[in-house]
Amino acid sequence: MKVEHQGLRGSSSARIDDKGRLKVPTMFRGVIRDQRGSDVFVTSLTGECVRIYPMTVWLEIEQNLSRVPSNHPSRLKFLDRVNYYGQAAELDGQGRVVIPAHLRDGAAIVGDVRVLGRINHLEVWNDERFLHKLKGEPWTDEDGLRLSEHGI
Repeated sequence: MKVEHQGLRGSSSARIDDKGRLKVPTMFRGVIRDQRGSDVFVTSLTGECVRIYPMTVWLEIEQNLSRVPSNHPSRLKFLDRVNYYGQAAELDGQGRVVIPAHLRDGAAIVGDVRVLGRINHLEVWNDERFLHKLKGEPWTDEDGLRLSEHGI
């Protein structure tokens, strides 16, 4: 099996500076820039964390959404959320990206944060909130069984 591109995987600590910029960890920055460019879409679905999509990935999502009827309730809910929280951005020369203030506030991401690779995008979490999520959603045998149905 040939893998065409390197995925965004693993996690790293990072910091949100006083101007609301996240310095994307080096382990992710190269993957985004080298294979996807420096344009990104910063958004969230729930407001509890920040999602950073390379723009090429986000454009694929939009293309897939364009096939869903424009009045489909799930499409509308998805677009309401990602557009409310969303903002097109660019990694600057130092690998920083601005996180919108209302999204920083809602996700409680100030100072030290955790950046997680999600294969095709990044998630930025308040570390304490993410650890609470992990403890509240323990891994089960059923989870393993469901993934085994997909060859994982």
